[in-house]
Amino acid sequence: MGLADDDLQRLDQIIGRRRRVLRGESLYRIGDEFTMLYAIRLGHFKTFQSNSNGNHQITGFQMAGELLGMDAIGTSRHLCEAIALEDSEVCEIPFSQLEELLSDIPTLLRHFHRMMSQEISREQNVMLLLSNMKAQEKLAAFLINLSSRYATRGYAANRFQLRMTREEIGNYLGLAVESVSRLLSDFKKKGWLNVNHRELELTDLPTLRSVAMGTDPCT
Repeated sequence: MGLADDDLQRLDQIIGRRRRVLRGESLYRIGDEFTMLYAIRLGHFKTFQSNSNGNHQITGFQMAGELLGMDAIGTSRHLCEAIALEDSEVCEIPFSQLEELLSDIPTLLRHFHRMMSQEISREQNVMLLLSNMKAQEKLAAFLINLSSRYATRGYAANRFQLRMTREEIGNYLGLAVESVSRLLSDFKKKGWLNVNHRELELTDLPTLRSVAMGTDPCT
């Protein structure tokens, strides 16, 4: 983040305990009081909201290096629930202490604003996915998004494991699980990817990007 050593040490000092969250366990639930932000150290999470009928709508998938809990900054209550997709670990960051640091360290404040901006952009992209895109464009955009996020964290951009189920992907994208499975098979036949259960290799990233943008002439 470009912080001076003294400022980095101050940030380290407010980061609380590491917390293990087992697969299927909740990190926080809808309506819980907001006191902490959570930096994902290991593992993956999903966040979801519930409607009046009790149905769940997945709102995002989060991975190591990302923050959880920013949905509650404005309301002091969590608006969604976060569940671990695998055995995971987070670092707890007391928000009241973080606010004090943000007021003292302009570089940290700018970085935090940048992270919030990225989160807003991600939510806007989800709205675009669910409203205007065709099914294959949705799935291609989802895969490209995962690819870029893994690459940002130093992992391979074209080979990774899907931590979420096809049903969860479908819920997130507004597609039936059968449609997700059919599209993955179709993408494989066209040579755009290889898939073996949850192991995924993106073999034609340029075409997948074109499909996601709705500009591929073959679609």
